Amino acid sequence: MYAIIVTGGKQYKVSEGDFIKVEKLDAEPGETVTFDKVVALSVKKLKVGKEAAKASVTATVTEHGRGKKIIVYKFKSKTGYNKKQGHRQAYTKVRIDKINTK
Repeated sequence: MYAIIVTGGKQYKVSEGDFIKVEKLDAEPGETVTFDKVVALSVKKLKVGKEAAKASVTATVTEHGRGKKIIVYKFKSKTGYNKKQGHRQAYTKVRIDKINTK
């Protein structure tokens, strides 16, 4: 059994017991969050659209963190312009507890 959820503008395929890293959520570690935007749901048969929209996914926040540093380098030739910048994206790691079907 799995579900495809939408959070932070991205889609994730989740099953019960999975750990996933999503865009930073405003919740403390140990709190329970519910993802209501379910795009697809597979129990015995794949359900999409209105059938899947009735479902929800319950998860527990385990930790917050920041990803690996990526380097953003901008350069224009013959003008002497270059700019080096680093970025670390914040994330929230959650454990999928239950896929609720209605």
